[in-house]
Parts: sequence; structure tokens; C-alpha cells
Amino acid sequence: MVHEEMKKNLVDQVSCWLKIFDDGSTDRTWMGPPEFEFVAKPVPAHEEFIDGVATRDVAVDEVSGLSVRIYIPEGISMDGPKLPVLLHFHGGGFCISQADWYMYYQVYTQLVRSAQAICVSVRLRLAPEHRLPAACDDGYSALCWLRSVAQAKFSEPWLDAHADFNRVFLIGDSSGGNLVHEVAARAGSEKLDPVRLAGGVLLHPGFAKAEWTKSELKKENESPFLSLEMVDKFLALALPIGSTKDHPITYPMGPNAPPLDELKLPPFLVALAELDLILDPELEYIEALKKAGKDVEIFNSCGVGHCFHLNKVPVEMDPQNVAQRELLIAAVTDFIKRH
Repeated sequence: MVHEEMKKNLVDQVSCWLKIFDDGSTDRTWMGPPEFEFVAKPVPAHEEFIDGVATRDVAVDEVSGLSVRIYIPEGISMDGPKLPVLLHFHGGGFCISQADWYMYYQVYTQLVRSAQAICVSVRLRLAPEHRLPAACDDGYSALCWLRSVAQAKFSEPWLDAHADFNRVFLIGDSSGGNLVHEVAARAGSEKLDPVRLAGGVLLHPGFAKAEWTKSELKKENESPFLSLEMVDKFLALALPIGSTKDHPITYPMGPNAPPLDELKLPPFLVALAELDLILDPELEYIEALKKAGKDVEIFNSCGVGHCFHLNKVPVEMDPQNVAQRELLIAAVTDFIKRH
């Protein structure tokens, strides 16, 4: 007897990034303009130096499947100074993207060269298969793994030879910026010795609240990288069932979140973009940090939108975008060197 193949039905779609089917499966195949597809393609790891950077993929936990991609700059020696470590959390509304995508590779190779730092980029579990706080747990687990390497409980040759565990920075783009806050808040109540969190860098963090803000309602601020539909749909898929955007992970300055003045946080650099759809919640977060007496610096990028620095095509077509990305990389580099 020939069994007719079960057909699955599409139940939801988020822009050109994500399809969800009635059997719970997902499809993250790029559905947008073909000329943009390459930014969402993985770049193979290469332990030989290419354009001044080498990369390798490392399994952190064989049971959970947690892994990281490590970047190191060329020209470092065994007897040279140790390098700061950037623990990177990728964005994607907690639902899409991966640490090895070209959009991250092309930015973090540049930052590693500029800052003379090691980058450890975490492969985060994605929603809706893994709802929050799964990504937060992965980010914190990666930090704990760094602590285990620093304590010589695990060995990772590049980190063993070159990492300054006294200068670990958390850095994240968009929803990865939310993870910077969450992981730093968790770490503040734990003993990380000999690891020390020297700072956090939140690049256009993905904060939101239940009520739309003025910046979110500006249609001219929407882009393939961030639209109002993406904000609402991705967060509905990512947050615990029954939660609203007022959840502490997406609205850490709100009444449902732990009071900011009670958190032990390292110095933060928050990068803003003038045309960011979610600029208003980001500004609210900064003001809340200041009110709580936290050490926070601000860097503004003019005339650009949310995570503009990740999208190679428009960046390289517009001299203003090129200049703004260079200024952003320089600002992050300066923050790292001062801490």
C-alpha cells in the first residue's frame, strides 16, 4: 500500500526570514532579494590567517550541542601581551541567524583586527523551537565555559595561549544586546574568578515594550533588517508563552524586571542609530541605567538604521554608511582599550 506523504501547512511567516509550519517545523531559507542572500550564508572556519584573522569552531558542551566560533588576529606571539576577549551574542530577534553568518564574520573580523582582541561568538539556540530564556542560558553557559578554560579545567589552545581573562567583554547586536544585559546581570551575582567582566557593548539592543513607541510607528525607519512586523512576530515566538513584550528580557527597565540599581553591572557602551525603529526603548534603557547610577556611555551613528553595520550591500554602496561603520568600529575599539 502506498501511503500518501503527509503535507505540512504554512501557519505563519516572518518577512523574508522565517516560515513556520503546522507540525512545528521551521524553514529559515532566505526568501528576499537574491543579491542580499550572501549576508545570511555561513562562512567556513579557517585556521589559516585570511586578511589578518583566523577562525575555528569549538564544541563547548557535547550534550547540549553548545558551540562557539573563535576569531584571533594575526601577528600575536606566545610571549606577547594577552588579548581581551569579546564574548559575542548574535542578533536575529532570538529566532534567526547564526554566529557563522557572513554578516557577523565581516564585522567581527574587522573588530578583532582593530581592537587586537579575541572574539568568541556563541551559537545560540533559536525560537520558536527553543523559547527564551534558552538563548540567555546559552550565553551564560558560554561565559561559564570561559571561566572553566581560565581555571584550566578545560583546554582551548588559542585561549590558553593568548586570552586575558581579566578583560572579558560581552558584546551583542540587536537581540544579542539584550543578552549582554541578561548575562551581565546573572554574572553580577556569581563568582567568575579568574574571569572578570570588564565591560559590555550593546549594539542597537532589541528592547521593546507592550505599547508601540513613536520610533516604532515611523514607517520610514523600517527595513529588511527590522520592521514592526518582525519585532512583534519574532518576540511573540521567542518569549515564554503567555508573556508580553513587557517581559524582563525585552524590557529590562520595566516594572516586571529586577530593579536596575540592585544589579551589579560592568561599564556599558550602548550604540544607537539615528534611524533605528526601536530607538525610543533604547533611549529609555540608557536613561534608566543613568538613573540607577550605572556606568554607561553612548555612541550615536547618524543617518543610519538598525544594525546597519551588518548589511554589507548598502554599507558599501553609500560612503556615509562606510564612514559610520568605521566610526562605530573605532568607538567599540576605544571602549575596549580603555577598559
